[in-house]
Amino acid sequence: MQRLAFKMKLNPGQKEAYTKRHNEIWPELKKLLKEAGVSDYSIFFDKHTQTLFAFQKVSGNGGSQDLANNPIVQKWWAFMADIMETNPDNSPVSTVLEEVFYME
Repeated sequence: MQRLAFKMKLNPGQKEAYTKRHNEIWPELKKLLKEAGVSDYSIFFDKHTQTLFAFQKVSGNGGSQDLANNPIVQKWWAFMADIMETNPDNSPVSTVLEEVFYME
């Protein structure tokens, strides 16, 4: 089991929209993530920097970041593009974080 973390950036004033969209996550996206081995997926928000911190456990070698070519993921990115920093393909600008400590 891998533990993966990454950060993204929310556009100012978009926390409520981001939260609402994730509370109503599409069933087909949730199913896709679970089938890809993603579990314990949490996203935290730092209001001072508008930074989103995401954490997930993944069985296998992939993770949510490896589903870029899936049409469901691409549709989700387009849906989210107006409220967060994105790349030209609508994927979130995302920085993978290195784990430096873990306590079980």
